[in-house]
Amino acid sequence: IPEEQEPGVLAGSLSKHFPPPYQLLTQEYLWMDKNTGNFYTTDQKMDREALCPEETKAEECIILHNAVVGPSGDLIQFPVIIEDINDNAPQFENGEIHLRVPEDVNVGTSFLLDEQAKDRDVGYNSELHYHLEDSDGVFSLKFEEDGSIIMLIVQSSLDRETRDLYRMVLVASDCGLDPLSATATLIVTVTDVNDNCPSFSPDSPRSVSIPGDSLKNTLIAQVRATDPDSGVNAAILYSLSPKVSERAKKLFSLDSLTGYIRLTQDLQSDNLEELLLKVLASSHHCAPADTQVTVYVLPKVHQELTIKIGFIEEHQNQTLVLQENQPPTVLAVLELEADSSFKSSSLSIEGEVPFTLNPQNDKYLLSTSKPLDYEMKREHYITVVAHGRSAEGPVMAASRRVIRVMVADVNDNAPQFLQSQYQLEVEENNQQGMSLLQVLASDADSGRNGRVTYRLNKHIPTIFNIDSVTGQLSVSASLDREQQGEHTLTVFARDSGSPPLESAATISICVLDQNDNAPVFLTPHFIFFIYENVAPFALVGDVGATDPDEGENGNIELHVVNSSGPFVVDNTQGMLRTTTNLDRETQDRFELYLLASDHGHPVTMTSTARVTIFVEDINDNRPKVVLPSSNFSCLTISPATIAGTMVTKIYAIDEDSGLNSEITYTVVAPETVQKNSPFQIDSRSGNISVMQQLQLKDLGMHHLFIVVRDGGKPAPLYTTVWVNLLVNESMEPCHLDRAPTWTGTPKFGQAPSKAPICEAEDPRSGQLALLVGLCMMLTSTCLLVVSTVLYLKRRRSSL
Repeated sequence: IPEEQEPGVLAGSLSKHFPPPYQLLTQEYLWMDKNTGNFYTTDQKMDREALCPEETKAEECIILHNAVVGPSGDLIQFPVIIEDINDNAPQFENGEIHLRVPEDVNVGTSFLLDEQAKDRDVGYNSELHYHLEDSDGVFSLKFEEDGSIIMLIVQSSLDRETRDLYRMVLVASDCGLDPLSATATLIVTVTDVNDNCPSFSPDSPRSVSIPGDSLKNTLIAQVRATDPDSGVNAAILYSLSPKVSERAKKLFSLDSLTGYIRLTQDLQSDNLEELLLKVLASSHHCAPADTQVTVYVLPKVHQELTIKIGFIEEHQNQTLVLQENQPPTVLAVLELEADSSFKSSSLSIEGEVPFTLNPQNDKYLLSTSKPLDYEMKREHYITVVAHGRSAEGPVMAASRRVIRVMVADVNDNAPQFLQSQYQLEVEENNQQGMSLLQVLASDADSGRNGRVTYRLNKHIPTIFNIDSVTGQLSVSASLDREQQGEHTLTVFARDSGSPPLESAATISICVLDQNDNAPVFLTPHFIFFIYENVAPFALVGDVGATDPDEGENGNIELHVVNSSGPFVVDNTQGMLRTTTNLDRETQDRFELYLLASDHGHPVTMTSTARVTIFVEDINDNRPKVVLPSSNFSCLTISPATIAGTMVTKIYAIDEDSGLNSEITYTVVAPETVQKNSPFQIDSRSGNISVMQQLQLKDLGMHHLFIVVRDGGKPAPLYTTVWVNLLVNESMEPCHLDRAPTWTGTPKFGQAPSKAPICEAEDPRSGQLALLVGLCMMLTSTCLLVVSTVLYLKRRRSSL
């Protein structure tokens, strides 16, 4: 069947191979019509790529199903082959593919593209072809060995200095009926070759002036040349031309890498001097480029302003060291010294810095204007500028002093996690020592104050461990979702400051379920008792099973297997029920097996249990009289029969069991008749015997009306039979033309009736009974009259 079918699609049928009924044990992807054997797709679609592992994609995807078929409940297994459809687009492992191509490559050169797309489908649905977009005609594709090798072909010449990067779209499309495609960005970087020479920049200085009292190592100027190439191909070496004067060679030095021109000695020049420097810029395989720098040395100025600094705070080598977070503090006292040629002078701070100068008694106090923050800036440079005016009026050149302030770190920042809560999912039964995740906390402090170590809360399970240095969290044992489905850990990050600072984050680990537990019945052997003749679908008993897994892995379905008995499982309630009426007299015991299967993926797990059902008896069968064979039977008894002789027997059977089958025999007749009867019956054995010596009055026919009862509760069942005995001198066989009739009450269930036995229908017996009744009524009336008269006389005498 093709994958991803809609619900209700006919997938196949078992009717050609097996007789009904049919029952599919696993109905995750298919359901079966129990009468026709046809099976159809369900709402849960079959995904071939999810059901079959990746390594078997070239083979058939087969899912085995189990079903119970036929009247005998045979368990069979049949395969369902899931055919591929083009439902997966190709996928590139990386969204970007990078390739480096030298700029001097020849047109027509090919480069192998290692990163190709993959398609999870099979057959034509997984065969791919490629094409390029946005290549501007510079590149094209070529395929080799049936398209399994892709080559990128250079179509036109390249120049890195003109364009060093090409971004194209590599499109992969499958060969399915409705093709699907995927794209990746192909980035071609054009690498440099040394095909350009250096040249000096237009902004490279041509002339520069320096004071005649400049000091050694003073930076005079920087020449700059450029090379359009890159990397080592753009490396430039600077040098002075051999034609430079000896005076210039003696005074100046040139850094071959940076192009810095510096003084090699202190100057003490009182005259204007002009020096010419010719600088060369060289690279591999190129003639050197040249530029000319004219240096004017100006006469030195004799007037001086001197800035004296008296440090108050801690300092090292003329550098102030100040702890962060200190309130505004006085750092140093500054004083100006000048000769008599200066009329006035002042000090100021150059630029925006968190420091102030406050004049006080011809001196200046250098202070912080706000607390310094090491994490914001670790080093400050304070440029103090002295301005002076001479007596003649012109402003003199300003003097400068640079004061360096180093900010010392204090442990004022706790480590901060990248996130306060981490959540991850881990499948149970993981490998021991498995890495879970890596936490990371940063500390804005430095040195020991910023050195972070990690630890876990002491009250968590010992199976979790964290590397104190890297923050890598691992688990040393396999997790079991059935024991604990979620773990919450607290991880602490602590710095090494004094005192140390600490912060915490929470890690929530959700343990995902695997189908690692088979269903478990409440007992391996269920024993139930049920009365016969219960209604169909009556409850037999609870056959529930449990599965500690969750979701579909713990969703259990029960089935009766290997049994043709009239029982079925009610899966909604986990109960075993009957399907038809039971008859203990037909079968009093059933043996069957239950199969419990979960809906786990990719493999279901099952277990079985044995069930024994005993059918208990109810009193649903009347006793059956075997002897005598009919109410017409008649037996002749000799008058000479000795008292105590058994003359005949009543034999009855009852198909019930227990008390319901215990039979008793009773003669139904008035007590006077029973006293005059020469026959008696044993209530247990049904033996009828002569109770006393037969006399002349006993000659004739005796009709014994016998009630045969069982011992059923609450009401016994009974059967009646006539025993006809003829006491006669002649032992000729007797015969009745008609059976006797019973005229008494028909209720024989509890006790014998006191009604008479009608041995014959004599009308005189009816007249005699009427006469006796009238006499009794007359006697009662007379007694009532006499009583009334006596009562009235007695009352009068008392008055």
